[in-house]
Amino acid sequence: MLIVMKFGGSSLETNEKIGNAAKIIEDSKLQGNDIVAVVSAQGKTTDELIKKAESITALPSPRESDVLLSTGEQVSMSLLAIKLNSAGCRAVSLCGWQAGIHTDERFGNANITHVDTKRIREELEKGNVVIIAGFQGINNDNDITTLGRGGSDTTAIALTAALKADACFIYTDVNGVYTADPRVVEQARKHCDISYDELLEMSTLGAKVLHNRSVLMAKRSGVEFEVLSSFDGQRGTLVHDFAQGKYISGIVCDDNVAMINVIGIDSGEATCELFSLLAKNRIQVDIIIRSPRSFDGLGVVSFSVPANTAKSVIWMLNEKETVIGYDRLYVEEDLAKISAVGSGIADSCIVASKMLNALNEIGLEPKYITTGEIRISVIIPKTKAAEAEKAIHSALIR
Repeated sequence: MLIVMKFGGSSLETNEKIGNAAKIIEDSKLQGNDIVAVVSAQGKTTDELIKKAESITALPSPRESDVLLSTGEQVSMSLLAIKLNSAGCRAVSLCGWQAGIHTDERFGNANITHVDTKRIREELEKGNVVIIAGFQGINNDNDITTLGRGGSDTTAIALTAALKADACFIYTDVNGVYTADPRVVEQARKHCDISYDELLEMSTLGAKVLHNRSVLMAKRSGVEFEVLSSFDGQRGTLVHDFAQGKYISGIVCDDNVAMINVIGIDSGEATCELFSLLAKNRIQVDIIIRSPRSFDGLGVVSFSVPANTAKSVIWMLNEKETVIGYDRLYVEEDLAKISAVGSGIADSCIVASKMLNALNEIGLEPKYITTGEIRISVIIPKTKAAEAEKAIHSALIR
């Protein structure tokens, strides 16, 4: 069998954990399997590299930032290969470009366009375990690109599809996909399996198990994969297209939320100009609310963005103030979004009622509420996020 394994940063942050990952690979190799392992940067390495770049300038060159950030995964892949070779298990490490991972031109959040598997297959035929740096590739100008946060998950899924691998295992520090973050909600339950759509919605809404682009790629490519722990040896959660939808699959908390209120937009043309600007700059927007004459008699368009992008969005809007034609901006920070996901959202009034009652019992009134096909989300103060997550989980999942 050809197996793709992905090891996250928490599974590689110490020499002991690198040894544990190597043991998993060795055991599978001894069973006669061919192994391709994708690695993330160790621990908080990526965050530390970002801080180093920003200590020099507030706006580092996107191209040079990608060159810098790609080094984190290169450290991981080489250390894991060194460990395997020292134990007598032949391994070779490859950067994204060496592994044939080609992307579009967008630095910092590139999309994989295709994978040339020639080098990987050559190394497998030599009997080597192939260790590949996740999160990175190369564009048509032969520049290194990175795939954005969680991009190593996407790398693993793309390689599974391109190699037509028999199995894909995503190793992390939790042993599967839960109904809530088990580090916050003690009563959270592990799913034996879950559908692409449910996990895609949970990932998009802030669940930290997998990058949402990797789940979407898996769905489009028909790649089944298992999310499991690299530490306990237990079965994890199988992600596939045939899982039966749950009434409520999970409660997801995203504590990286800001609401931007654009005050004084009184025409459809101005609103179109606003969102054309956001789309052009690929700003991730979730909740959108348009309220005519609701702020000092002025129309307001409100939308949520990741809190760590709020400053750049404000700067962008200020640059285009006269083009869009608004009066002023008002930003709400230190917010969190709590979402319930599942097929039961079709009964949205019932689910919303239970959510709101649960929040009311802890003295909390949501700032905003929004619904989707399989989710309901509320925006609340960030300081109340953990308490709200526990209360909503208790009300909806028994």
